[in-house]
Amino acid sequence: MRLYVNGIGILGPGLGGWSECRSILAGHGAYCETAPPEPSASVLPPNERRRGSDVVRWAVHVAQEAIEQAETDPQTLATVFACSGGEMGILNQLCATLAMPERVVSPTLFHQSVHNAAAGYWSIATRCRQSSTALACYDWSFGSGLLEAAAYVCTEEKTVLLVAYDLPPPAPLYAALPFVAGFAAAFVLAPTPASRTFAQLDLTLSNDLSERATRMEDARLEVLRTGNPAARSLPLMTAIARGLTAPVLLEYLEDQHLVIDVAPCPA
Repeated sequence: MRLYVNGIGILGPGLGGWSECRSILAGHGAYCETAPPEPSASVLPPNERRRGSDVVRWAVHVAQEAIEQAETDPQTLATVFACSGGEMGILNQLCATLAMPERVVSPTLFHQSVHNAAAGYWSIATRCRQSSTALACYDWSFGSGLLEAAAYVCTEEKTVLLVAYDLPPPAPLYAALPFVAGFAAAFVLAPTPASRTFAQLDLTLSNDLSERATRMEDARLEVLRTGNPAARSLPLMTAIARGLTAPVLLEYLEDQHLVIDVAPCPA
């Protein structure tokens, strides 16, 4: 499957946007594990911005960045939202409430607890009525989301917005999902190149596990890559930032790799 990257958004520790972190991923600047900027998610109406969770704001923030880079109308794009844990903070609040004698569950919290909450907020903010998919696949959520988006791009011949995001859950859920930090990434993926295309991607699935998944050269970025499912996107973004013509291997389930042949395109 062949597709093209027309926009990228990124938010994580020391990675406050594609224009800022592109040189870092390309090896032209030092990586510093500073706290990420507060996600603005300015596309959300004020009421939704107040009601939305941190997970929603992170997802919408990177989606907005990718859309603005691609200079694309968000109302025209199908979406794929990939998150391994979903609204874990809200789930924790609901579980704590149910453990109390009164068991009075807030309708607002219950409404926000669904896995596709971020997709819903995005559609409200942009008035997008295109196809939307929300999925979870544990540590392979980014690869699954990329594969889902690529299949849509190639079969429907339409542009898709892919958003991957995960935040560390609170205790005691953190013991089961000990993410090292929050991370979110977004890609505008198209069937044909545009004037602002960053890279061409060719995707295949492989059962050959003789090679390990692509790792980050910087040890701290490698900790982030392995410590957050959404950050498994870092090797792909690094290849794009460096303008490499090279394969990127992502883990996909327990017995496959998703092989991405990356080729540069004029930005």
